Amino acid sequence: MIEVRNLTKRYRRQVAVDDVSFSCAAGTVTGFLGPNGAGKSTTLRMICGLATASAGTATVGGLPYRRLRDPGRVVGVLLDAAAMHPGRTGRETLTVAALAMGAPPARVGELLDLVGLNRAAAGRRVRAYSLGMRQRLGLAHALLGEPRVLILDEPANGLDPEGIFWMRGLLRDFADRGGTVLLSSHLLREVEAVADRLVVIGGGRVVAAGDKDELLAGDGGTLVRARDQQALRAALDRAGHQVGTVDGRLLVSAPPETVGEVAAAAGAVLLELRAADTGGLEQMFLALTAGESVREAVK
Repeated sequence: MIEVRNLTKRYRRQVAVDDVSFSCAAGTVTGFLGPNGAGKSTTLRMICGLATASAGTATVGGLPYRRLRDPGRVVGVLLDAAAMHPGRTGRETLTVAALAMGAPPARVGELLDLVGLNRAAAGRRVRAYSLGMRQRLGLAHALLGEPRVLILDEPANGLDPEGIFWMRGLLRDFADRGGTVLLSSHLLREVEAVADRLVVIGGGRVVAAGDKDELLAGDGGTLVRARDQQALRAALDRAGHQVGTVDGRLLVSAPPETVGEVAAAAGAVLLELRAADTGGLEQMFLALTAGESVREAVK
């Protein structure tokens, strides 16, 4: 449902997003991770038509966001919970949005109940909301048009542990019913708990992408790099092995001996072959993005 191909964004001499490619399929939650300044928010803004790409494409349901006939019915977006009109009440905010996208008025009450904003909270002006309440209202707004896709940037900010657990269940249920979720968050353990796939970005480039279980595999996983990476990946696919990518290497769900045998049979020249050793998402994230915060501070 979401296809990002060679997406690039330049601001004069600075490259904020550099040749980023990934996809998000229906029925999955994709965790989009990276340190501050890595290009996550810029990428999401380009997908949602709020920023123009310098190169590359991003589509939702096969079309660029700006060409969607009724975007609110296709994709629900929460990029900034502070962007809502502070003078309107929560109920008014959703009612105006429902009128704009042609959603039934009854949907407003249903969603207020779903996100846990009771009658008193719904009647308060948004300026009086806590950050957690704004996040809940923003998620209700994203769900208003009954979209097939959700794009969320740090939706758990301001939520207490109970609220984070609630959001995890809501997103998992959305995906299990065939929806597509692209979720950016700095709460690594929560992403690890809910995501099916991971995309890690550092310095504007994708440094790892693939199924969560493959990327986090410890025993039996192998990192391999070949002179002809595409040919090796094709051979591994034909052999029935699951393959992800980590910082320019292939991460294969098989022991090194097996990967070496496949490579030898395919005539692939290997430049690197070693057992992968990861200790969960947090350790993988820190290893892949090591030095990014330092480089950002130096810029």
